[in-house]
Amino acid sequence: MSGGLVALLDDVAAIAKLAAASVDDIGAAAGRAGAKAIGVVVDDAAVTPRYVAGFQAERELPMIWKIAKGSLRNKILLILPVALLLSQFVPWLMTPLLMLGGAYLCFEGAEKVAEVLGAGHHADEAGEDASLSPQERENQMVSGAIRTDFILSAEIMAISLAEVAGEPLLNRALILLVVALVITALVYGVVALIVKMDDLGLKLSASGNAGSRAFGRGLVKGMPAVMSVLSTVGTAAMLWVGGHILLDGLKKLSFASPIEALHEVAHKISHALHFAPGVVNWLVETVGSALVGLLVGLIIMQLVGLRHRAAGSHGGAGH
Repeated sequence: MSGGLVALLDDVAAIAKLAAASVDDIGAAAGRAGAKAIGVVVDDAAVTPRYVAGFQAERELPMIWKIAKGSLRNKILLILPVALLLSQFVPWLMTPLLMLGGAYLCFEGAEKVAEVLGAGHHADEAGEDASLSPQERENQMVSGAIRTDFILSAEIMAISLAEVAGEPLLNRALILLVVALVITALVYGVVALIVKMDDLGLKLSASGNAGSRAFGRGLVKGMPAVMSVLSTVGTAAMLWVGGHILLDGLKKLSFASPIEALHEVAHKISHALHFAPGVVNWLVETVGSALVGLLVGLIIMQLVGLRHRAAGSHGGAGH
């Protein structure tokens, strides 16, 4: 009897060791997968703060919490199972779907650029926005943030999935779950810190220490400029990520000429400058992807505008 118990305990210990090793492997794989997606993670953190700009300070963290929960639902309930099923049964469909998402990001980014230049339709919607109650406007902005996050989250999860494509299905699912939890916490933790820096500055400016007061006043004065820069970076990130998704998707669909031409231009410029070739190469490719994203976004804006005008003319004819 005791011998059987000892054997059972040995088996349990062996299973526990195997499980611990599996957990370590999954953690390491999740780290590698998340690292591959770090560029999109940075974009996600840059895009989000603009959605809470202009709201009362006490609503900023609740809005970020709502967006973070929406992001987690996007990743775990929608993107993760769909990505696993597609990768298992119809892997060829992932690229076109990601390209559709990339085109949407290009459209969003181009609209923001057009708005800044006074040519976007958002300026015409200002009256509609003004008619909304604060709660309705908050809900509208949170919904918009979650929609944009969906595309960025899909790209993060797709990059992560590609990194661990050789793993068994269950391992892939666990790795993506870890990536989803860690990256969501990281992105929205950083976003919360960014948007509350001015409140921290106010507290420091009222403290007894002269150095703290000066630092606090500097934070309060500097944060509007930081938020403005982040808003610009967020728009650029939409165009860059959207353009890159499209170029990379074309390459996967056996139309590699555009991205290869961009690589060639970046390579020539980086070697011609003889200064930090890696950084220059990255900058040129980033700017090139953003320009592609802007061009595609502007084309989609024109098509959407034509559709709206056609719908309006038909409506008028109907009356």
